[in-house]
Amino acid sequence: MQVILIKDVDNLGASNELVTVRPGYARNYLIPQKYAIEASESNKKVLEERQKQLRKREEKLMAEINKVREVLTASPVKVGAKTGTSGKIFGSVTAIQLARAIREQKGYEIDRRRISILDEVKEVGTYKAQIDFGKENIVEMEFEVAGE
Repeated sequence: MQVILIKDVDNLGASNELVTVRPGYARNYLIPQKYAIEASESNKKVLEERQKQLRKREEKLMAEINKVREVLTASPVKVGAKTGTSGKIFGSVTAIQLARAIREQKGYEIDRRRISILDEVKEVGTYKAQIDFGKENIVEMEFEVAGE
């Protein structure tokens, strides 16, 4: 029996996916628990339309991510930090400071939880960070730490 999953089901599939299961499993568990609906012709058409809309939304999102990627990789972001006479930083540069610098210099609001700094930043210099936009879209960018 074919059903269309409404929610993600472990070891079966993701939402908006057409799967084949045994009739008893569908009738007694998936459909009553609102995990799936029967795969009738009208429901299949609705599924196709929903998938088409998701693809359009994903294409728009990918275009925006590529635009942000170009801006972020064009030139390094400068982050200011208090330093001693030898060039060592008091403390460390964090993702919060990097997110603030991106917002001020590039004009994009990026959540600090999406930023991961690859190396420990303890001195003045150039470092790399990764920004995870989800669905395996990771942008690697450079930032420069300068003394204030």
